[in-house]
Order: sequence, then structure tokens, then C-alpha cells
Amino acid sequence: MPSYLIQHPTEQRREDILIEDDKLTLTFAGGWAVFTDSQGVCLAIPCGQGAHIQRIDDTDHTDDAETE
Repeated sequence: MPSYLIQHPTEQRREDILIEDDKLTLTFAGGWAVFTDSQGVCLAIPCGQGAHIQRIDDTDHTDDAETE
């Protein structure tokens, strides 16, 4: 499942955000970082805000049953 950790600069005094969804995608358009899911846009952050966006999910989708 795609998961992203969004951290804002300390001086902005905003809490970190963890966003995850099976259909979550991240695109950059018109100076915005835009997260969408199966229902449309769910979060948009202006690029000039200085937020750090890091993908933190396990991107290895190997099924353990297949490796036995």
C-alpha cells in the first residue's frame, strides 16, 4: 500500500502527516504536490511550503507464499 510521510519545517509548527491508501498516487502539477486516491484529490500541498515528502511503504510486494 503506498504510504507517504509529510514533514513540515519546524518553524511552521505543523504536525507530520502520514497518508496511505491502496490507490494513492502523488503528482506534481502547477506548483503543487497533489495526492489522489480512487475518489479524487485528497490532499494538495503548495511546493513553496517547504514540506518534505517521503515514500515510506514497503515497495517489495513479494508474496512469502511464493518463495517457499
